[in-house]
Amino acid sequence: MTKTSHTVEKIGGTSMSRVKELRDTLIAGPHLDDFYNRIFVVSAFGGITDLLLEHKKTGKPGVYALFSNADNDHGWLDALSDVGREMAKAHADVLDHAADLQTADEFVRDRIEGARSCLFDLQRLCSYGHFRLSHHMMVIRELLSGLGEAHSAFVTTLLLQRHGVNARFVDLSGWRDSAEVDLATRIMQGLADVDLTTELPIVTGYAQCSEGLMKEFDRGYSEVTFSNLAALTDAKEAIIHKEFHLCSADPRLVGAENARKIGHTNYDVADQLSNMGMEAIHPKAAKILRRAEVPLRVTNAFEPEDPGTLIDETPAQTPCVEIVTGLEVVALELFEPDMVGVKGYDTEILEALRRHNVRIVSKTSNANTITHYVEASLKTVRRVSADLEKLYPSSKVQVRALAIASVIGRDLSGLKVLLRGLTAMDREGIEVLGAHQGPRRVDVQFVIGRDHLGGAIKTLNAEYIGSPVTGENTPELVRKRAA
Repeated sequence: MTKTSHTVEKIGGTSMSRVKELRDTLIAGPHLDDFYNRIFVVSAFGGITDLLLEHKKTGKPGVYALFSNADNDHGWLDALSDVGREMAKAHADVLDHAADLQTADEFVRDRIEGARSCLFDLQRLCSYGHFRLSHHMMVIRELLSGLGEAHSAFVTTLLLQRHGVNARFVDLSGWRDSAEVDLATRIMQGLADVDLTTELPIVTGYAQCSEGLMKEFDRGYSEVTFSNLAALTDAKEAIIHKEFHLCSADPRLVGAENARKIGHTNYDVADQLSNMGMEAIHPKAAKILRRAEVPLRVTNAFEPEDPGTLIDETPAQTPCVEIVTGLEVVALELFEPDMVGVKGYDTEILEALRRHNVRIVSKTSNANTITHYVEASLKTVRRVSADLEKLYPSSKVQVRALAIASVIGRDLSGLKVLLRGLTAMDREGIEVLGAHQGPRRVDVQFVIGRDHLGGAIKTLNAEYIGSPVTGENTPELVRKRAA
């Protein structure tokens, strides 16, 4: 790859479904002096990965889930055929030229038939007693995932080439590649002879590698590919294009007039957002960029002239609340009178949570009680509870469905965030069941009933952010109100 000062940019799946709109704005718009010196990493078109694996929100089985539990071939075969038809619909909405449509149809046919043959062969192989299908399912999951990103990258390349852009399809999915290489090698081999000054690489968000991205990151793999690519190529900036700006609160909840674009924050805040389920970027992807000292920018893909929000290592110039957000959690509370002065209780609780693959959001403890606030289903947490009750027969374990509203900023010192939040929610009749503020002063958490989460976010946003129209969110006025 020719060395140059460049950016690495990622387009998410929902935005990819509108890539035709982005062609003349974000990617090759008239406001751009030079639309080269950039690398684009793309996700699959919206909904395709759900069909290939399983629906991300509802859990409805896709090809992978049907294949892994197949009593017969018809379920996953029909699902794979459905994927092919949906891919064809997706690129028919993007491409106009008949030759491009034919080329894209042939690409989909080759990949779908190739995957079909692979799955059939694996089934036949595993009909012999020496081979177990379960040993190969993660590889199958990766193979299927790569189909979506390869399709969207190929179609985007065709679209741009038809409109005069020297775009280049860079397939990192390892399709029909017998070599086993690590992620860094896969990326650098894919870009080896690319000249960024005259070519615009369109890169698959999935990269096949010996580490196995899905094993560790599951469906967060595209951001990991993106961040590694930015770090390995020493990009001047990594940019994620979303359908919305990174705002002080969800505009759909608090009203667009009461939310503001953040503009500038740091990786500490990005980590807190990830912890609250509001990912600007996958936390492990952020860690890669942070270590490589590559700043991250989050923009609205459909407002390409707006610089969006820059995330780097810069501390805040003045204390200020930047974001109010929230998350539904389950509280797992273990009360044990004999806990005082005895070590080991927390270790066993953590082991039980790890065993059931439960993510911890927050934790509090006192002399005889340890409470973990976790992101999981009630059913899963009750399994953890059952394990703990067997381990500690004299304990009392309680499981409750709650929520956490969180106030986040690079520097919250001197703003009396905890006191003001408690006062504001009391004024609105919202019962606060618990509250926590760490000494680093980057976030304050309020534990509330789930029914009050939306109201709590609105209340806290009004208290700390105010209305952009009246200027109530300026650091100076925030400090005066705190005083």
